[in-house]
Amino acid sequence: MAAAAAKSGSSPLKLVLLVVAWYAGNTMYNVYNKKAANMIHAHWFVAAAQLVVGMVWSVTMWATGLRKKPNLTAADITACIPIGLMACISHAGSVLAMGMGAVSFAQIVKACEPVFAAVVGLIVPPMDVKPMLAYAMLIPIIGGVGLACIKEGKGVDINVAAFGYASLANLAAALKGKLGGSVTKALKGDKSKNMDSANVYAVMNFISFFFTVPMVVIAEGSTLKEEWDHACEEHGAQALITNIALSGFFFYVYNEFAFAFTAQVGAVTSSVLNTAKRVIIIVVSSVMFMEPMTKNTVMGSAIAIIGTFGYSLASKAKAAPKKKTS
Repeated sequence: MAAAAAKSGSSPLKLVLLVVAWYAGNTMYNVYNKKAANMIHAHWFVAAAQLVVGMVWSVTMWATGLRKKPNLTAADITACIPIGLMACISHAGSVLAMGMGAVSFAQIVKACEPVFAAVVGLIVPPMDVKPMLAYAMLIPIIGGVGLACIKEGKGVDINVAAFGYASLANLAAALKGKLGGSVTKALKGDKSKNMDSANVYAVMNFISFFFTVPMVVIAEGSTLKEEWDHACEEHGAQALITNIALSGFFFYVYNEFAFAFTAQVGAVTSSVLNTAKRVIIIVVSSVMFMEPMTKNTVMGSAIAIIGTFGYSLASKAKAAPKKKTS
């Protein structure tokens, strides 16, 4: 952390506080998101409502002058639309995965994100070829997730729906990173657009919401009122609204701190700490929601997370300079 601080010019204390806020916010988001998803079986609606909380936060910051408003052209917004769509799918996929299965299991599957990122990097132009060591690290990631899905005495035993949605979230996250790199870099580079890391995330949050709403109507529109009334009757409206609101608040806050940290130290350090973050979430969720962790689950998740850690380091390793021949 000290090396990262020296490189970025930020104080070590500031970076530590950013990491603490990021980890705490992410952990609390997973807790309240699971509580909300357990209360109401309308997970697209929960995902949309969480985005609304972030939108209100952003508008408040802009209206009070605490943060400069984005100054975007129609062309800028158009360029951001594909990224916002991928953000929508990534967020909703995660919410649906954790709603239909254990939080710990969703986090283990999401450790496979580097696999999707590696494939997307090869097939979506411009091609991004990683060092061979990075590709080698995909083996323990896939193997670890596979081991975590094997239950003693039962063989392969997975929640297919949760696995599918978590994998969809991984694919969307990989595409978001691939499609968004050049766009967000250009927006941040033009000071007149007021697009710092916080505003980039806020704009993507708005676009993501506008893509999520149609899915709420299509997937849950006919049953939403019935599901809401049932959830309020069983759990109480106040508890339901509180859990949705807090999950939305922590979702926005942890992402904003994560964006701010990455802007300070770069993608490598951020990726490494993002990997470590999953350990905390798996442990906390297992304790809070009494999610069983078998020996294979523990070993598999550990192997996958170590593989992700190695991939994060190896994928950004610089090739050794070639020696000049005399």
